[in-house]
Amino acid sequence: MIKRIAIASTIGALTATTALAATDATATTDLNLRAGPGPKAEIISVIPGEAMVSVEQCASNSQWCRVSYDGQQGWAYGAYLNAPVQGAEPMAVYENREQLQIETVEVEDEEAEIGGALAGGTMGGIIALAAAGGPATVAAAIGAGIFTGALSADEEKVVTYVRENPVEPVYVQGEVVRGVTIPQEIQLQAVPESEYQYVYLNGVPAVVNADRQVVTVIR
Repeated sequence: MIKRIAIASTIGALTATTALAATDATATTDLNLRAGPGPKAEIISVIPGEAMVSVEQCASNSQWCRVSYDGQQGWAYGAYLNAPVQGAEPMAVYENREQLQIETVEVEDEEAEIGGALAGGTMGGIIALAAAGGPATVAAAIGAGIFTGALSADEEKVVTYVRENPVEPVYVQGEVVRGVTIPQEIQLQAVPESEYQYVYLNGVPAVVNADRQVVTVIR
């Protein structure tokens, strides 16, 4: 009996230590900090690109991670978090959780239920945000200045129009960031007298170019 208690105590201590361990990571682009692990969760803040966060846990059944940033705790999409590894290049948190020794927890898989009504009233299954080459390619494009997120004075009129003309939001797997491609299944709304279109994606208005790529996320 004494031995069993000792073993249980040791396991408990190890579990507590693991739970307290955190991994520093960098946001590869401006990233929403949400109240929960899903695209429908409230946005409580925005993590700037290249800002450091502390990753406490990651979901075992999705790509969302619980993080701390600037004194706030919330959930961020792990595809756009990179963590340094000794002797190697920084790696994406979401696909290297085991190597980074990040604690995983099972959370309600909200994304599995997303299919919902798409813009235009059509119905579909789970839709994921496309990113040619994956999130790393999007991050590299942003780093190279391809997607700066800055609009000219004339283009600011586009932002004003989008804000003043909200549409029914569409929810998809992933997170809305500059550089991602909007799937063809999602109907975009035209901005009059402009080359741009827009969509309210995962609760956030986004300006889209002719290639269906998000060029600006309006916050």
